[in-house]
Amino acid sequence: MERDTAGRLRAICGELSERFYERADVVRTLCVTLLAGQHSLLLGPPGTAKSELAREITSRVEDASYWEILLSKFTAPTRMFGPVDVGALARGEYRQVFEGRATTAHIAFIDEIFKCSAAALNETLGFLNERIYHPENGGEPIRCPLIGAITASNELPSGEENAAVYDRLLVRIEVGYLADPSNFASLIRSAVRRPEPPTRTTVALAELQRAVAEEVPAVEVPDTMVDAVCTLRAALRRKELVASDRRWRQAVRLLQASAYLDGRTAVSETDLSVLTHVLWDSPAQRPTVEREVLQLVNLDAREALDLADTIGELEAQLDSMAGQPREALSEWVIKNAHQKLALAGKRLEKLREEAAAAGRSTAAIERVTGRQRAVRARVLTEALGVDASMVRAQL
Repeated sequence: MERDTAGRLRAICGELSERFYERADVVRTLCVTLLAGQHSLLLGPPGTAKSELAREITSRVEDASYWEILLSKFTAPTRMFGPVDVGALARGEYRQVFEGRATTAHIAFIDEIFKCSAAALNETLGFLNERIYHPENGGEPIRCPLIGAITASNELPSGEENAAVYDRLLVRIEVGYLADPSNFASLIRSAVRRPEPPTRTTVALAELQRAVAEEVPAVEVPDTMVDAVCTLRAALRRKELVASDRRWRQAVRLLQASAYLDGRTAVSETDLSVLTHVLWDSPAQRPTVEREVLQLVNLDAREALDLADTIGELEAQLDSMAGQPREALSEWVIKNAHQKLALAGKRLEKLREEAAAAGRSTAAIERVTGRQRAVRARVLTEALGVDASMVRAQL
C-alpha cells in the first residue's frame, strides 16, 4: 500500500466508496475539499447517510481534534465555542472552557447548518471564514486550528443571514436516495447480516496539515488551465450564472487539491470536473454548470451528458406510468425503453474505452453509466417484475 498522504487518501476514498453505495463522487469531492482547506455542504433529504459519511471521513484523520454539533435556532454561541466555567464564575471570574469545542477543532461536522441562531451567526461566519473566535468577555480573538468543516442540511437556506453562511461553503454536493434497485437490495441485506471488519486506512493529522499548507499549493497550474477557467467563467456568464471573484479564486485551490489527490504535480482538464460542485447556487442550475464544465474536460463527457438526457427522459416516463398494469409497462419496455437503454449502455462503454485509451478522464462517463444501470435496473424490477437481488447479474 502506498504510504504517501495522497495514496492514503485515495485508499480511504476507495474504502468508503465500497461501503457507501452510489457515493464515489461525493467521497472524492469531500476529500478534495478538505485537502484544499475549504468547507463543504451535503445537501439532501433525511436518511441519505450524510451524517454517517461525514463522520466516517473525519474519523480517518488520526490525532485530530474533532467537533460535531446539530444546530437549532436556539443554539447559543457559548455552546459552540466554549461554555462558561461555572467554578470560575463562582469565584467572580468570567472564563470560558474551550477544550472540546469548535475553538480547538481541526475538523468539524456541523449538521443543519442553516438553523444557526442569530446570536451565533457572526461567530460562525468568523469561524468558517477567518478561523477566529471572539471570546465572550472580549480580548484578543482566538485563532482556531480548523482545516475544514463538513456541513449538512436537508434544505437550501432562506433569508439573507443564512445566505451569508451558504456563501462560505465553497463546495455544495447534492445527495439523494439510492437510484439502483440492486444497490438498495444490497443495502437491505447489509442490515441483516453480520458485517466483516472493514479495511480502515487512516492519515496522520500532521501529514494532512502539511499537504494542505505546503504540498497542495505547490501543485502547478499551467497557463492552459488558467485560460480554461477564464473560458468557463465567460460561458457561465452568458448563461446568467455569475460567481464571485472570491469563489473563483478559492476554486483554484480545489483544482490543485484534485490533482494532488490523483498523484499529479500539475492541474489538468480532468480536475475541472470538481467545479460542478462550486459554481451553482440552486440545484436547478447544476446541470447547466456541469454541461459547461464538461465541455472543457473532453468531448466524450459532453456526449455522455447528451445520453444522460435520454436516460433521464426514460426515467421520467417510467415515473409517469406508476400504477399502470404490468402489461402496459412491459409493452413500453419492449417498444421503447429496452432498445434506447441498451444503445446508451453500449455507447457509454465505447466512450469510456476511447477516453481511457487517450488518457482522458472517465469520471463523467462512469457517472452517466451508473445512471443508465440504475434506470435499467428500475425497468427490470418495476416494469418486468425481476427480483432486485438478481438485477446486478443481468446488467
